[in-house]
Amino acid sequence: MIPAAELAYATTKRLILSGTAPGGALLSEAQVGAELGVSRTPVHEAFLRLAAEGLLTLESRRGAVVTPMPPREAQNVLDLREVIEVGAARRILDAGGPDETLLTALDDALTEQRAAIAADDVERFVEADQWFHAAIVEASGNDLAVHFFGMLRDRQQRIRHQLFRVRPGTLADSLADHEALLAALGDGNGDGDDGTGNSGSAAFDEQLRAHIARNQGAL
Repeated sequence: MIPAAELAYATTKRLILSGTAPGGALLSEAQVGAELGVSRTPVHEAFLRLAAEGLLTLESRRGAVVTPMPPREAQNVLDLREVIEVGAARRILDAGGPDETLLTALDDALTEQRAAIAADDVERFVEADQWFHAAIVEASGNDLAVHFFGMLRDRQQRIRHQLFRVRPGTLADSLADHEALLAALGDGNGDGDDGTGNSGSAAFDEQLRAHIARNQGAL
């Protein structure tokens, strides 16, 4: 059985990241506790954790307020994401291109996204989106890149959910972007113009920038 504080934490965090509880929304310990069938104490513990992560602001008179993500912070997240992923792709291509393990992981993520679109399941699509990009970073073998990319995860998820709420039609566009990214990574297998894979890297870079530009529509 999941501990009450962990349940309250995971449930509330999901509400915030998905946008169900948008920036500025008031959250009540008593209400969350009643909905989950737990006391206020574990909910209070969960709120403290979320406040430490910057997702909630605890105010003595108002209670817990969902912290909005400022547009500048969101842009910073997207900028960092681009730098990390471009660097990861270059490492992969310089090493001879993606191996079968990475290609399978990316293909599986695309299959999951297609199923999510068919089921009209945005949360499932967003999870597969993160899975796709994280697989590329992890395959680079750069432990620091993996660490920092993981630190961006929650903020990226929040941006993705916001984008798909504002522009629900971009689910299919995002899937098409991922298919193009996979093609660029697979085609740029070290056979670039100068023998280093730079040609394939340039194609991936261009496609990734176009993909991330879609997220800027949610800012």
